[in-house]
Amino acid sequence: MRQLILLALVGLAAQLVDGGLGMAYGVTTTTLLLMLGTNPAAASATVHLAEIGTTLASGTAHWKFGNVDWSVVLRVGVPGAVGAFLGATVLSSLDAEVARPITATILLALGIYLLARFTRSGVRTDRLGQPLRHRFLTPLGLVAGFLDATGGGGWGPVGTPALLATGRLEPRTIVGSISASEFLVALAASLGFLVGLGSQGINLTWVLALLAGGVVAAPIAAWLVRIVPPRLLGVGVGGLIVLTNARTLLRTDLIDAGDLTRSVVYAVIVAAWLGALSYVVAKLRGTAGQDGATTAEAAGTGAR
Repeated sequence: MRQLILLALVGLAAQLVDGGLGMAYGVTTTTLLLMLGTNPAAASATVHLAEIGTTLASGTAHWKFGNVDWSVVLRVGVPGAVGAFLGATVLSSLDAEVARPITATILLALGIYLLARFTRSGVRTDRLGQPLRHRFLTPLGLVAGFLDATGGGGWGPVGTPALLATGRLEPRTIVGSISASEFLVALAASLGFLVGLGSQGINLTWVLALLAGGVVAAPIAAWLVRIVPPRLLGVGVGGLIVLTNARTLLRTDLIDAGDLTRSVVYAVIVAAWLGALSYVVAKLRGTAGQDGATTAEAAGTGAR
């Protein structure tokens, strides 16, 4: 019972992060299942089965709050589903340890890029409203879907920063659209795992526990993304990706860092992340103060 409660709480916390930032549910929950001794394929299958329910709840909540662009959902979600099915069938017959360092390195690079970009400046707005093209969304969906299935997470960490970098959609719309399209990815990945694995190694009780926590958190996260400043969102996403994937890389056979080395690296990353967040918060407060002063001056001028 204690284990099931822990899984439900992890599902709740992971969905709060995923629904608010557009990523991290799969990464967080898969990491926990691997720590419990589940093999990579079964862990990813368990998470994706739970995600069928959590992504449906999250997508619905984001839609009700007006955070979803359905044209983006379909154009990135359908190729994402294809990539996820392929990734699931491949992982069912291969050891995910081979692909994990490559995936983590790509995601780490994306995280560093986001953290640096949004610390220096806010979200790009000069392209808002411009259309996203199929030649960008289709390969993005295929790659992100494949990585998501093979690594137990990756749809959000690849899709969200890639769309943020275009500057063509509001951050809340990106998060909502990625969350909604993930339903197609989770469904396709689950079908791929059921074809490749059957029910071998999949604990349905764990699936239900993760699902329960995620469903409770979904509407809260969809509301939260509407009030988080875009620049703060970018720094939060970047730091989370860097920390998560640095942890993955340091524990692979390729590096196999000792406890002291890992602790030092984690401390440096967290310190840099907190510093970036503090800097951005100070900048946002300064901007808000300037806007307030401008408004007050305008009101005073009007009074005279």
